[in-house]
Amino acid sequence: MCLFYKVRDFFSSPLNTLKEVNIIEGHTVLDFGCGPGSFSINASRLVGDGGKIYALDLNPMAVEKVKCKIIKEGLNNIETINSDCRTGFPDDSVDIILLYDAYHDFYNRLLVLKELNRVLKTEGILSFSDHHMRREEILKELTGKGLFRLIRESKKTYSFVKSDINPINI
Repeated sequence: MCLFYKVRDFFSSPLNTLKEVNIIEGHTVLDFGCGPGSFSINASRLVGDGGKIYALDLNPMAVEKVKCKIIKEGLNNIETINSDCRTGFPDDSVDIILLYDAYHDFYNRLLVLKELNRVLKTEGILSFSDHHMRREEILKELTGKGLFRLIRESKKTYSFVKSDINPINI
C-alpha cells in the first residue's frame, strides 16, 4: 500500500491537488479514507495552527502510519479516526472533505455519502477524486441521490456542495 502511495505522490503532488480545493488557514478538514496521510499532512500546513485536520480510515495500519508521521513532523493540528464510516462529528461541522482514491472501495456508498452530507457545512466543499472511476460514474454516484451537486471540475478534482434535499428522506 505505502509503495503505491509513494509512487502516486511522486508523480502527482498532494499539495498541487489540494491547491484546487482552496483550503485556507483555520479550516476544519476531514480526509475521509486518508490512507497513509499524504493529503492530511499537506493539508495540516495549509490550515495552520488555527485549523484542524481529521484523518479517517478503516484500516488501523493506515491510521498508525498517519500517527507516526504526525509525531515525526511535530504536527499539532491532526487527529486520527479509525472508522468505516461514522465520524462522530456534529452536524454541519466540517469546511472541507477530501475523498480521494477511496470511494471505489466502499461497501456501503450511500451510508458514506449521507454521513459526509451530514457533517459538511452548508457552504462547505466535498473535494472528490478517484482514478478508478470514470467521470460519468463519479457524477452519477455523487449527485444521483440528490445529496450533493457539482460546482466545479478542476484538473485533478471535482468539487461538490450539499444539495437542498433532506438526506433523511433518501
